[in-house]
Amino acid sequence: MDVLYRRERATVAEVLADLPDELSYSTVRAQLRVLEQKRHVRHQEEGLRYQYLPVVPRGEARRSALRHVVDTFFSGSGERAAAALIGGEAVRLSKEELDRLAQRIEQARQERNQ
Repeated sequence: MDVLYRRERATVAEVLADLPDELSYSTVRAQLRVLEQKRHVRHQEEGLRYQYLPVVPRGEARRSALRHVVDTFFSGSGERAAAALIGGEAVRLSKEELDRLAQRIEQARQERNQ
């Protein structure tokens, strides 16, 4: 999806060329078909090729993917997911990032109290 959002439209070969992992053409084509069945992308025929285009806005896809991760790995708990991110070894948040998160938490707290 990231390739399609960045390019706005792409063939299977173009998606494949932009991916960092070495995948086969048939694997990418199959994944695009699955995304199309789920109505995340659609295709337009251009000559002998299909051009794939994202259907779901990027922000909506991001929220959906995050909700899926939180539900799958953190039993639906945003608190557990945030704690894993903040305390995780794989991600090191800078002081500035932690400060911005603290501001967002305070803003959310104030909005809830209104």
